[in-house]
Amino acid sequence: MKLLTKLSSVVLMTVVFFTFSCQQKEQDNTPKPEKVSAEVLTQIKAMGFSTEGVLKTDDGYIVENDIFIPTRRLGEKAERRVLLRAGQEEQYRTTNVVNSNGGRLIKVYIGTNFNSTYVAAVNEAIARYNELNLDLTFQRTTNSSEADIKVTRLSWFLELFGVLGSAGFPENGNPFGEIKLSGRLSYGVDGIATVMAHEMGHCIGFRHTDYFDRSISCGGSTNDEGDGGVGAIQIPGTPSGASVSAGSWMLACFAGSNRDFNADDVTALNWMYKGNF
Repeated sequence: MKLLTKLSSVVLMTVVFFTFSCQQKEQDNTPKPEKVSAEVLTQIKAMGFSTEGVLKTDDGYIVENDIFIPTRRLGEKAERRVLLRAGQEEQYRTTNVVNSNGGRLIKVYIGTNFNSTYVAAVNEAIARYNELNLDLTFQRTTNSSEADIKVTRLSWFLELFGVLGSAGFPENGNPFGEIKLSGRLSYGVDGIATVMAHEMGHCIGFRHTDYFDRSISCGGSTNDEGDGGVGAIQIPGTPSGASVSAGSWMLACFAGSNRDFNADDVTALNWMYKGNF
């Protein structure tokens, strides 16, 4: 998630093929990134991502400012690529979704190295989903071993470099199992809950509402995330017209304030997880 201020840009909540991250404006005192080899850049390019500004981390690479690729999956090709572009502004999902079987409980654990504001934010994000009475029910657990999604802290390097959080897409019918957050977020409960709900959206299979042009919510030049190897499938019943004013919870960028589900988000969530998957 990337925060863009009035003087610069807005918070960038971005979907990743494997893990999505959000990055703040780089400061002069941030760590210097490690040089990325030509071989790795070639693999990243083959996956369809930009090779400009690639960041090396302990266990992978961050591309296009916010997309995390684990080292073990470098160069991996998706088995199926689906990209529907008609309309271009509707809510979108990935090819892989969570198998709810008409009713599934997803337990969320947040690590003990987060303060009470983060815990309250996780509870708020969970409540936002549960209020919709979906086939997916979320519940916070204090037992990490039983969790379906674990909220853990980013590495110190990524926190210092300005990364706010990361998440991934469903695998084998299960939600992505980890959300990584910076422990340095300065937002209140509602702001952090907005980040959490967004990353949870990735975990259950949602792409950015404006994935086809992140400049809609982030500003700057047109930036198409592409299918990311996981698909970008339009959700039926969602209207055209992605905009900052509409305030979808899955826009790529937001201004750091509270952003709950709008009416179109509710339509998308209901279609996905009320008697469909």
